[in-house]
Amino acid sequence: MKFTWTDEQKAFADSLESLLSSADTVGAARAWAENNTEPGLALWNRLAEQGVNALVVPEEAGGMGATAVELVIAFEALGRHGVPGPWVESAAYLPLALGSNPVVGELAEGAVGSVAVAPNTPYALDADVAAHAFAVDGGVVTTATAGERKQSVDGTRRLFTPVAGDAVTADGDLDAAFNLAALATAAQLLGAGERLLDEAVAYVKQRRQFGREIGSYQAIKHKLADVRIALDFARPLINGAALAIDGPDAARDVSAAKVYAADAAYLASRAALQVHGAIGYTQELDLSIWITKVRALVTAWGTPAVHRSRVLGALVAAEA
Repeated sequence: MKFTWTDEQKAFADSLESLLSSADTVGAARAWAENNTEPGLALWNRLAEQGVNALVVPEEAGGMGATAVELVIAFEALGRHGVPGPWVESAAYLPLALGSNPVVGELAEGAVGSVAVAPNTPYALDADVAAHAFAVDGGVVTTATAGERKQSVDGTRRLFTPVAGDAVTADGDLDAAFNLAALATAAQLLGAGERLLDEAVAYVKQRRQFGREIGSYQAIKHKLADVRIALDFARPLINGAALAIDGPDAARDVSAAKVYAADAAYLASRAALQVHGAIGYTQELDLSIWITKVRALVTAWGTPAVHRSRVLGALVAAEA
């Protein structure tokens, strides 16, 4: 099957790329990691004006009523540019989980939301800046506040233990919400992997050793070619899962996409680190933003073990 974007989807992707390319996303990410959320929230509002927050919110609730394909387009761009903030929570999980709750309309307009979903997402990302924070446990949705701060390998992922409050009206589909969140995370991983490969390719074209660009050595070429192949194989899995998100095999397809995207992005991070050499280990190098983000997103919204188990369960059930 060949996946191609419509003219409207291409225009949406181009508009996001234009916005993010002209924004100081690296500066916003570094400030966010230092608890200065002002630049990141300013970028958040600009993206909200582009409709990113409202993509999967129904039109009758003030959203765009778009499909998971548009969501994947947006989240790949967010991953490629390292945009900080609880995007998966606000734009993917909560709109589906809350259903007819009026908060969904506020999220569509750009309000920041966060959620912890036991057991796979135990911490609420950036709950301290969220206008609406929730906790989900055993199918019950409650309000939440930011509790103890937890350390993440990715400095831009500010994790908090949720302190549950009162139960809220949430008549959405929690399973479908989890699937969409995992798919959005897979798209972020793909975008981050693409950025890491771009950075690695640019570096090996300028770094010289023994009188030659290091990119001219076969070992380097093969390493980067392996990354290119891995990312190219991850993309159709993500696109396929987006198209099948409402079908009976959604959990299987989403989990397969999440596992493969995580593997491909992690391979990209390792290759980019290796070709950069010792400088690749420094926080001062912008590359570190994507290396640490990939490491964190690999286990976000379900570890590889969780998603492999879901794929296996679906295959066993199909054979029964």
